[in-house]
Amino acid sequence: MTIKLYGAALSPFVRKTRVALALKGIEFESVHVDPTSPPEGYEKISPMKRIPALEVDGQYLADSAAICAWMEKTQPEPALYPSDAMEMGQAIWFERFVDYDLAMRCTFAVFRNRVVMRLIGKECDEEKVQHALTTTIPPLFAYLDKALDGREFLVGDSITIADIALASQMVNFKHGGESIDPAKYPNLAAHTERMHALAPFAKTIEKESGFIQKIMG
Repeated sequence: MTIKLYGAALSPFVRKTRVALALKGIEFESVHVDPTSPPEGYEKISPMKRIPALEVDGQYLADSAAICAWMEKTQPEPALYPSDAMEMGQAIWFERFVDYDLAMRCTFAVFRNRVVMRLIGKECDEEKVQHALTTTIPPLFAYLDKALDGREFLVGDSITIADIALASQMVNFKHGGESIDPAKYPNLAAHTERMHALAPFAKTIEKESGFIQKIMG
């Protein structure tokens, strides 16, 4: 089986997929795709020209959730989705919540303005950043912190796609120059620290941080 993962290193959705592939022990080839300027014909791989996309022996999947669901069926162990029906639904909910609601604030408001805009030679809209940090992010962090109260993982007793998705967004939050306040959100801060210490996350964070520092100074 020949597997190619299309995407860019700093994308939280590509990172989520890479970490899941690594935990599953699935080998793949990385193909760089700039989401702001995808190559000609990329819509045949990803209809909306988004990243990541996966090619498996000439067949394609677009969207990180679809890719992660595919790998769970292809390589069931270690399981990243709970076997219990209710817990599986909860894991899917948290993944959706993180990929849409949290991503809009931590990645597209903070990281995009603080990092991406500078990388493409544009100005950071710090007003948007501060609005996210003071208004839209706190209730989401509070919700996640409460969900993690007394728990090591968001759902069940082992790592799931929900934890991977959340930790991946928190990498971008960190790249954007921010950190989770342990005084306000102790459970979320501890969860993020645990997840980022895992080998697949630790390696990619070190590599990405070095790249950002080199490019931005």
